[in-house]
Amino acid sequence: MIKLKIKNFGPIKDGYQDNDGWFEVNKVTVFIGNQGSGKSTLAKLISSFIWLEKALVRGDVKASNISFNYFIELIEFHRIENYLFADTKIEYKGVSYHIVYAENSVSAIKLNNKSVKQPKIMYVPAERNFLSSITNINKVSDLIVGSLKNYSVEFRNAQLSHKGKPIELPINDTKVVYDPKEDENYLEFDGGKRLKLSDASSGFHSIVPLYWVTKYLIEFVKQGEKKLLELLSTDQTIRRNNELKELNKLELDEKTIRTKEKRINEKYVSRYFVNIVEEPEQNLFPSSQRLLLNSLLAYNNGSNMLIMTTHSPYLINYLTLAVEADKVKDKVKKSSSELKNRLDKIVPLNSTLNGNTLVVYQLEETNGIITKLETYKGLPSDKNYLNDVLAESNELFSNLLDIEDELCQ
Repeated sequence: MIKLKIKNFGPIKDGYQDNDGWFEVNKVTVFIGNQGSGKSTLAKLISSFIWLEKALVRGDVKASNISFNYFIELIEFHRIENYLFADTKIEYKGVSYHIVYAENSVSAIKLNNKSVKQPKIMYVPAERNFLSSITNINKVSDLIVGSLKNYSVEFRNAQLSHKGKPIELPINDTKVVYDPKEDENYLEFDGGKRLKLSDASSGFHSIVPLYWVTKYLIEFVKQGEKKLLELLSTDQTIRRNNELKELNKLELDEKTIRTKEKRINEKYVSRYFVNIVEEPEQNLFPSSQRLLLNSLLAYNNGSNMLIMTTHSPYLINYLTLAVEADKVKDKVKKSSSELKNRLDKIVPLNSTLNGNTLVVYQLEETNGIITKLETYKGLPSDKNYLNDVLAESNELFSNLLDIEDELCQ
């Protein structure tokens, strides 16, 4: 379980109010709040610290030698380096390391020597639409920086991995296909009609890179160890080979050597996926938001993690549906196929969500605090900022009717 404690970083001031300031990042974690409240700030910090822990485990950086400049370069990737203040304090506890930033200094303490799975981390920026709106990403790749640059690389990898193969999208019975001869992405619909992705609607500009890269990276981490080792960078390959050479110098029995080889390999290969998504609802009609969310939840099996920021009350309601569906899924499976089909139409059986693995946090822009959304029987509470805004709209409309009544008197 990942935990963080944050004080005075960007819009986050007093941080989380319970558990001595520590809040947990669950299998599915959602941040809601107004603009400038710190939703993306938290998501970017989580991404940065998971990556730093991975680098520590792999040996890219030494726990005893994490410089302030190294940390600045790390968070510059997400353009949050200017959120640091003199009294900023951030603590992160992962599976392997406890990392602390305070007073322009970073320290890391190893928590255990257990062999752990390594994650493949993907930060999905809100600016992903840009990748769909241009015809050839390679022409402008040098102009892109940070998380969008990294995402453009994985988007390109997804294209090349599926070149010529239509990928079914979760909305509108539409597929996307990369044509390598034209170096162009096309949408396919209505039994064979084609439209350039760059000419499509903004909703497709948003959903195509998100869904396509997610599918590609899920497939990536499912590859065998041998293939993943072949895909290591030159530097990582050299360091792994050096570790294996040192191991073979030791006078150990065959079983011990194989066990230690396995642990060395596990440091270098990514075996699960952490999908960190800004505003998955972007430019999507509510029913399309539901279909996209169901697809993201279906991919979030095993050890995978899904972290989202959102302004959409619909997504919270659809998460509630997924949790409630999970409660009845096992009973339905033992019942009639008719009930099973009815449930699958509401929430696909592979998209249900155990309520114990979901957490929703609300962020307040005025005082910079984080609160955990209460639950009722495992379901996210209806009392949240997004529903409050809907209620406020209804109240304003009622006030307008009162004015109209007074004018008619």
